[in-house]
This record gives sequence, structure tokens and C-alpha cells, in this order.
Amino acid sequence: MLKREVYLATIDEHAMEIAEKYDLGIELDQFCTGMYMDPPEFATWDLDAKKYMSRAKTFHGPFNELSPCAIDPKIKDISMERYNQAFQIMWNYGLKRMILHGGFVPLVYFPVWYIEQSINFWKDFLCDKPADFILYLENVMEPDPDYLRDIVKEINDPRCKLCFDCGHANAGGVSQIPQVKWMETMGPYLGHMHLHNNDGSWDWHKNLGEGNIPIEEILTIADELAPEASITIENIDDTEQSVIWLKEHEVI
Repeated sequence: MLKREVYLATIDEHAMEIAEKYDLGIELDQFCTGMYMDPPEFATWDLDAKKYMSRAKTFHGPFNELSPCAIDPKIKDISMERYNQAFQIMWNYGLKRMILHGGFVPLVYFPVWYIEQSINFWKDFLCDKPADFILYLENVMEPDPDYLRDIVKEINDPRCKLCFDCGHANAGGVSQIPQVKWMETMGPYLGHMHLHNNDGSWDWHKNLGEGNIPIEEILTIADELAPEASITIENIDDTEQSVIWLKEHEVI
């Protein structure tokens, strides 16, 4: 398998010590909740994030209750405000790569609405961003990889790519489409991957060897379709076991 840039998510409190041990990068998750970007909470979370600055490579933006395809325009405005707020924090940290959730909610948004509204929203978001900024749109509750693929394809901007989260595509019956098909569909637009494992019942964020997700197949397809895509290991704990798995499979 191809050697890749690998980062560890800070949802694991031991991420930094493991990253230093194996010389890996860090993905900052301190601001996944929007209110942590506001005073007085910001001071605490900013201090926590700065502990990782020497190895920070990517920034996971906020997602709780945010919706780029919201039917209520005021919710859409709040979402844009939060994403821009996250961008400014990320940029101040000297980072240039941000992951944001696509925001699809089954039984709430028709696919055609989600795709059309998302295209407009993300074009607006990107219009004033620097040329060297990269946005990665991540699947969470999307049942079909075509949704995000179609959004990024239509946006047609080198600053907008996809982040495939294999755990989300496998959890809780969100999608009935095999992981291989997800990779084949998203691959040409893929810039980043969130790797973790589960048994299909819930989004457990287990280590790569603990679950039924075919991680090796995913990486094999990525070698062909997305050779430059980076990886974040998103384990709540047990991150070192995932790192060992990647070493055994010669990814790092």
C-alpha cells in the first residue's frame, strides 16, 4: 500500500503522545461544538488546542445543529457564521485544511434539495477564501455517496474536496451501499479519509482492527483513485492499535 500522511484526532486524549511516538500529525477537534468558539468557553478550548500546534495539520470545524442546506434561511445564516468563525480560528493557528460535515438529514431533506442548496451554500462560503485553503466535505448521514460527489463535482473548485468517513457509512443502517462503492464513487474527488471501525450497529469509533469495515479494501481502492489523500485516525481511545495496524499494512 502507498505511504500516506497520517494524523490522529484529538478526540483521543492520548493523541499527542502517540503522534510524537510515531512522528504523525494531529487533527484538531476542539471546536466541533460551535459554542466553544465563543467567550468564555473559547479561552479554555483555545488553550487546549494550542498544546497540539507543533503537530497540527487539519482542523475539524463545528457541526452540532448546523445545516448548510437548511430550509429556514436564518439557520443557514447561523451555519455560515459558525463556519466562517471556525475558518478564522483555523487560519490564525496557521492551518489551511478544514473538514466540515455535509449536513444531510434523512426524512428531512429531499436529496435534490440537499444537493442544490449545498452547492449554492459552499460556493458562497468559498468565495472569499484564500487560494491555498482546502475544504473537505465529510459524509455523516448521507445514505448514498452520489450526494456529496455531485455537490463537489458541480462546485468544481480545487479548494473543495471530499472526506470519506468509513465509520459513518457503516453505522446504524445509514447506508446500504458497500464501502467499496463509496470509495469508487468518491475516489476521484477524495482528499482526506477518516478511518475508524464499528460493527454496523453504531458509530463506535473503534480501532481499525475491531469491526466489520474492510479497511484494507478501502485503502487499496484509495491507492488507485486517491493516491494523495491523507488519513485521520478517529478513535475515541485505543488509537495506538490503529497506528500499529497501519504500520503492519505499510501505510506508515
